[in-house]
Amino acid sequence: MARNFNPEKVLRTPVILCFAAMICCALWGSAFPFIKIGYELFDINAGDTPTQLLFAGIRFALAGVLVIIFGSLFSRKVLIPRRENLSRICLLALFQTILQYTFFYIGLAHTTGTKSSVINSTSVFFAVIISCLFRQEKLDLKKMIGCIVGFAGTVIINLAGSSVDGRMTFSGEGMILLSSISYAVSSVLIKRFSQNENTVTLSGYQFTLGGAVMIVFGLVTGGRLNFGIGIKGVLLLLYLAFLSAAAFTLWGILLKYNDVSRVAVFGFMTPVFGCIFSAVFLGENLADSGIRTVSALLLVCIGIIIVHYKKKVKGDYND
Repeated sequence: MARNFNPEKVLRTPVILCFAAMICCALWGSAFPFIKIGYELFDINAGDTPTQLLFAGIRFALAGVLVIIFGSLFSRKVLIPRRENLSRICLLALFQTILQYTFFYIGLAHTTGTKSSVINSTSVFFAVIISCLFRQEKLDLKKMIGCIVGFAGTVIINLAGSSVDGRMTFSGEGMILLSSISYAVSSVLIKRFSQNENTVTLSGYQFTLGGAVMIVFGLVTGGRLNFGIGIKGVLLLLYLAFLSAAAFTLWGILLKYNDVSRVAVFGFMTPVFGCIFSAVFLGENLADSGIRTVSALLLVCIGIIIVHYKKKVKGDYND
């Protein structure tokens, strides 16, 4: 039976793809409130960018080590990337860890967890567009309409924000948007690079490298962490490392066997989980944004359905 196991066929099955993608999105959604809680536990101020980057770097370096250790144990051999793939790991680390999370951590410190989670959903549409630019897929009318409708949702959530004039600030919402673009580029890169290298190896080493770079940059620019925070802080840091290691590795495997758009559309659930977890752990209330917040989520959902619909019609799922 084991000899007949076909990972590509299994991971392209709608139920398996949906379930695995949902796990990733739930983990990512939980990051929004827990990062904010981490800022409080480690006494990190909103304007202390160096310490934010140091905090992120430790998290991702630890995530990379976890991926390499458990990946090696599972494979029964030490995971070491091929020499020709080292430059690819560096490029992936730049977009998937260094740029994405430098922007993300700075932005999250200047806006709410709920708002960040919804704006972050634009990565779905950027991923679709960029994958088409890289000629991994074709950009048809339905994908264009889906991207426009989904992006309209992020505009609405900004109008429903806490600021009186409803404008986007570069240090907050703008940074989250740049983070989304960086993530979209990394999705396309990992889709391409995973054809020549083990996805787990790519994930582990890019996290380790990206995290190390962020640690050095954070320390050089004056970042300092208070490590006398007790067991709560340690457990929170371990959880943040775990969710990154698990979610990105699993997501990368899904991207290897599926079109970018087919996987990316499930990213809609990340802001949904983000809103739920932010309400539970931070006390942020969706009612504060009212009908506009609900409308934004619905528009993002509709946009994703439009993008995904043609894929289903064409019968891309070969069960």
